Amino acid sequence: MYCSDLGEEWHAARIEPTIAHLDSASAGRTSRAGIETITSHLWREAERGSYVAAEEQAGALEAGRRGLASLIGHTADELSYRDSARTCLRALLNNWNLPVASTVWVATNEFGPNLDEFERRGLAVRTMPSADVYGHVDVDALENMLQFDQPAFIHVCQIGSAGGVVQPVHEIVDVAHYANVPVVVDMAQAVGQVPTVTGADIVYGTSRKWLTGPRGVGFIAVRSDAIRPVQIDSSDAYVAGALGLGQAVSELLDIGQQRVFRELAKIGQITRERLYGIASWEVLEPIEEPSALVTLAPPPGWQPSDVAAAQRRLQDIGILVTCADSWRAPLATEQALLRISPHLDVRRSQLDDLAGAIRTMGY
Repeated sequence: MYCSDLGEEWHAARIEPTIAHLDSASAGRTSRAGIETITSHLWREAERGSYVAAEEQAGALEAGRRGLASLIGHTADELSYRDSARTCLRALLNNWNLPVASTVWVATNEFGPNLDEFERRGLAVRTMPSADVYGHVDVDALENMLQFDQPAFIHVCQIGSAGGVVQPVHEIVDVAHYANVPVVVDMAQAVGQVPTVTGADIVYGTSRKWLTGPRGVGFIAVRSDAIRPVQIDSSDAYVAGALGLGQAVSELLDIGQQRVFRELAKIGQITRERLYGIASWEVLEPIEEPSALVTLAPPPGWQPSDVAAAQRRLQDIGILVTCADSWRAPLATEQALLRISPHLDVRRSQLDDLAGAIRTMGY
């Protein structure tokens, strides 16, 4: 029995997995149509030549750009492709004309490698205040801070890599823009999972996670009226991947994005309720957090190597999850977590199997 009303439809569109795939936050399962779109174009490139094949698919490429742009609240001409979310951030920081000794404000769920990119370029990092123990940004406190000090920009992970908390990005954008501060949103874990029309100046993300598109395609979009403009050239060499991303976006839009978001939020709640109180594991998000990314803190006394061993044990018995080490969110935690991220075709029996397995590892 699927947890979602969309489960059967989502599952039927994909090949039968050999494992309980509860790891969409790493990479979702591409549909049969997506795989066919990618491979068909690779055949066209071999038959006709890469440039001719790309010209023949110009209409499909443009349709894919328009679909993705609508999903993230931008226009197609504001959108550029790169090969990953991280290279998108690098392109932004390398091309942005920021003042010397600039400061960037981040939330506590900031992705560790992003912090490395800021440090590498001499940006000072300041953490925005949290409204609760879960790490949601306190927008009222942020508004007060902005009356006395303004960073070069605010950077926020709408959903982090090591937690299912959904940041109030729209509200952050509102108060930041009132203070004339640009906002950059990392939506690698958000796009395809939660609403991503935020009004932010710059957004970037990836194809391979909740959109279930191919690996090797990232995107960045800069609003034409951005507070601090920047020019980023597109790198469209992986045309087959761009077509595959367009197919994935089309599938999402055909189902109805709001419907998908509601169902994924329901799956997150079902997953947390099923895992809540299992042995000595602790669910770290509010039960009703509107995301399908769930993290568990291990029993007291466990070391990161123990969590990694638990992840390997789960994989051995046919359940794919992630050991989320502390480098993913160094401002939020020092411990490794077990990250569970099911998509629309998760079955209740799979969550039961996961709960039973971690129960035996809970002491």
